[in-house]
Amino acid sequence: MTQTETREGKREEEATQRKFQWLMRIREAAEVTQPPLASQKVPSGSREAARNVGEEMNALQSAGMAELEGLEFGKSDFVLLDEVTMEQFMDNLKLRFEKGRIYTYIGEVVVSVNPYRQMDIYGKDAIDAYRGRELYENPPHLYAVSDAAYKAMKRRAKDTCIVISGESGAGKTEASKYIMQYIAAITNPSQRAEVESVKNVLLKSNCVLEAFGNAKTNRNDNSSRFGKYMDINFNFNGDPTGGHINNYLLEKSRVVQQQDGERNFHSFYQLLRGGSEEVLKSLHLENDPALYTYTREGAAAATSNNDRSNHKAVMSALEVIGFSKEEIRSIYQILAAILLLGNVEFGSDGESVQVLGQDTVDHISELTATDPQCVTKGLLYRTVATGGGEVIEKGHTEKDACFGRDAFAKALYERLFGWIVSRINGIIEVKNYNPVLHGKNTVIGVLDIYGFEIFDNNSFEQFCINYCNEKLQQLFIELILQQEQEEYQREGITWQHIDYFNNQIIVDLVEQQHKGILSILDEACLTVGNVTDTVCLDSMDTKLAQHPHYTSRKLSPTDKTMDFQKHFRIRHYAGDVTYSVEGFLDKNKDLLFQDFKRLMYNSADPVLKEMWPDGQLSITEVTKRPLTAATLFKNSIVALVDKLACKEPYYVRCIKPNEMKSPVLFDDARCQHQVAYLGLLENVMVRRAGFAYRQQYPRFLQRYKMTCEYTWPNHLMATDREAVEAIITQHGFQGDVAYGHTKLFVRTPRTLFTLEQERATLIPILVLFLQKVWRGALARLRCRRMRAIYAIMGCYKRYKVKAHFWEVERRFAGVRTMPDYGKSVEWPAPPAALAQFHNITTILHRRWWARQIVKNIPPSDMSEVRAKVAALSSLSGERKDWGIGRAWERDYLSNARDCPQTSSAFIRVSKELKNKDGYGQVVFSGFCRKVNRFNKSTDRALLVTDKYVYKLEPKKQYKVLKRLPLDSFTALSVTSGADQMVVLHTVSQDDVLLCLQQGELCPNQDRVGELVGTLVDHFTRIRKGLLPVKVCRSALQLHMRGKPKNVTVETKPGQTAADFKKSRDGFILLVPDK
Repeated sequence: MTQTETREGKREEEATQRKFQWLMRIREAAEVTQPPLASQKVPSGSREAARNVGEEMNALQSAGMAELEGLEFGKSDFVLLDEVTMEQFMDNLKLRFEKGRIYTYIGEVVVSVNPYRQMDIYGKDAIDAYRGRELYENPPHLYAVSDAAYKAMKRRAKDTCIVISGESGAGKTEASKYIMQYIAAITNPSQRAEVESVKNVLLKSNCVLEAFGNAKTNRNDNSSRFGKYMDINFNFNGDPTGGHINNYLLEKSRVVQQQDGERNFHSFYQLLRGGSEEVLKSLHLENDPALYTYTREGAAAATSNNDRSNHKAVMSALEVIGFSKEEIRSIYQILAAILLLGNVEFGSDGESVQVLGQDTVDHISELTATDPQCVTKGLLYRTVATGGGEVIEKGHTEKDACFGRDAFAKALYERLFGWIVSRINGIIEVKNYNPVLHGKNTVIGVLDIYGFEIFDNNSFEQFCINYCNEKLQQLFIELILQQEQEEYQREGITWQHIDYFNNQIIVDLVEQQHKGILSILDEACLTVGNVTDTVCLDSMDTKLAQHPHYTSRKLSPTDKTMDFQKHFRIRHYAGDVTYSVEGFLDKNKDLLFQDFKRLMYNSADPVLKEMWPDGQLSITEVTKRPLTAATLFKNSIVALVDKLACKEPYYVRCIKPNEMKSPVLFDDARCQHQVAYLGLLENVMVRRAGFAYRQQYPRFLQRYKMTCEYTWPNHLMATDREAVEAIITQHGFQGDVAYGHTKLFVRTPRTLFTLEQERATLIPILVLFLQKVWRGALARLRCRRMRAIYAIMGCYKRYKVKAHFWEVERRFAGVRTMPDYGKSVEWPAPPAALAQFHNITTILHRRWWARQIVKNIPPSDMSEVRAKVAALSSLSGERKDWGIGRAWERDYLSNARDCPQTSSAFIRVSKELKNKDGYGQVVFSGFCRKVNRFNKSTDRALLVTDKYVYKLEPKKQYKVLKRLPLDSFTALSVTSGADQMVVLHTVSQDDVLLCLQQGELCPNQDRVGELVGTLVDHFTRIRKGLLPVKVCRSALQLHMRGKPKNVTVETKPGQTAADFKKSRDGFILLVPDK
């Protein structure tokens, strides 16, 4: 080296030293109180350095990482936890949720917590902030992982996918929407019409699939009841050119049955509540879901969905996507047919089964464009081919007919949903694609799949869903480890093997050939004979007895959480799940009679015909058994896993913070369970097992060069790697890092935190001072505005309160002299501050009004009033006419006007009974038609006293035939019609069935309400107990000598008086045809 070069090197080193010393003075200044900006003297030689610091600060802010959120928001990447424990993980997750930070990284995995509220982090400004930026340049967000997947696809021409997982209500569907919206927003900057059309179809398809594939559950008002994987195709410019949607395991059993508090699929309620009167009339429907068996359970369920507006949105989306008016009409005709199918009922005369109500069948045939006789035949008969080629028709039992009806309804909806998906695919598929002309076609896949489900009662659907999660969990861990290993090998870093739980053993338990549960289920379904779920469970117990992840009550007799011949348990990766084997075989067979398939294939509706291509085969041509539901699902999941394995994956793991849908509640136990079964802690461990943090040399140097005297403001070394080595050496972190070819790898988070703290102390004091002045000015301005606002609000509130008092006083000034004591006076709307006061005053006025009314009632009429009040409460408005408008005589048998010929005889008998049995008063008496113990109906007299109920023979001087203590009666049952039938339920299950008869006082009197009211009032006031009253709209249920009976009411032309007739399952009350 020459002397000249030596001198130049010394001068450069001295200049660098002076710059660093100036920087150290800034650090010292940051630790003490500074004078105002105007009084600071900046040396002239330092002005250029100050400008460099300001420029450097802007550059560092633009290259900032997620940690810039601040420690008060917790760690934005779980990899940076001090210790990887469940406790620290949960503390950090909870802190970020409470601070409104719903997204957190684990490396490149995004953990999303459902906020249960609208958040202002998804608009155009947020999209612009994340567009084209690196993953860690902004706080964690769905947009960041979406942009990372898009950039990887565009830059490296590599297919990518975004896997969204989590349990129902964790926000998977919303996450997929935001990802789709982001991709749509950042593509097609030139606004080409054909690309915009593809984007609109992709976005609108979500609306349609939600309507037909989502439903309200007890966990989620908009729960996806199917798995969805969407491929979005991009051209070489990165613009979407098409797509393809795959759906998995639609929960079609929901069509015919839902749990308490849940609804059927949204599409049914949207049609019934959002369809116009004209449309519903043409579909033979009414706008009340409670009228239809399949939607009755969810008709009253509270939901945040607006079915009316959603129906309009779906109709608009179908048109935008490209469905024709005829196709849309066919879709809703099929929905209407399904609803009407649920109302089809069957009756049996002992030999054959009949369809009750031919009108419903006619409407179904009209909606499906089929022959009514063929529909009836399909519901009642099954065509079977014998071994000799002979075709016979086998009639259904009533149970088989109901099963076939429900299976047909489920299959109709499943085929409809599959057709809608395939129709959308046909519209958005890439057309006229030529790789030579158009370049490479790349794909981004978005997987919105159900998470593990562990319910109180887990059935076949949960078994399939949890198997799917086992497969995806296996793929997740393998890809994470594989990516880590590939990066270490690429960078020349030695990889140490990581022990992790391999759930292949659980996957094999389910899907292994000849030994797995799916094979055992399929074998049972193929076995000829009466193979039940219990037999299948015994087979699993025999073949899987030695498997460490399988058990049952038979294998673990002491485990009383399972039942014999019903339950088996699998030790899943997410935890132990106990399954009920009931219904497994039926659901796996997914049996649908071939007659229905041929019926639909022969429909005149081309849309319906297209859905049932397998119906073109005749009964003698159908020889091959269809694949079982479990096998079909397994094949689709295996294909999905293979498809994901060939793409570069990005993950969104969704967490449900609580079951109350609260934006502030964080259920630690609930969230910890989800963290465990999603494998998030294990993901952190895998990520940290080698190195917790890695960064390219130029980016690391740009962020931390101000912490080293040899790199600030610019280093003089040959490469950025040497400059990074100087930073690490100065801080003494040589043993905690490794140097790759292009990246620095940091082993522990504490090293990174130390560098961050060093960097934080070097923020120029000038920036802090400017921030202080500006924030103070904003605060003072805000304070003045708030004071003015509060002053105005205070005056206005006082005015509103006084105005309300004045208005109430004006309206109610003369209520004492009004005929209705102010009942018709309308209360003014109160201000919010007086809401509670308003409620209290209205209650007080009602009480005062009632007291004025009751005060005018004569004491002699009070007993009748109390009885009528009791009847009004008990009948709950379900019985239209119950005698409220007439006087109640109660003791009709002793009333000479009602019973002029027999009243004297009854009075004599009643006095004898009173002297003999010592009862105090007659509660009710009258003639009735009663069913005796020989199932014959006879005329009798009914006497109800405060101690006993007597059955009297009016033709034999009111001879006592039976005496029952009043205490033995437990309830009353009446119908909602005008008939006079009453059932008195007893403790001994030997109920009294009778029909009250009118006397001569008024031939059309309704005395059921009088009997109900007097008995209920007597039980309530005298016996201090309750007498339940059940009002039935159809049949009455009772027991006679312990045997259950049903009683229905029918009108019969020519019938002069009500009378009982014996039926197959009880009795029929025949009433005159009015």
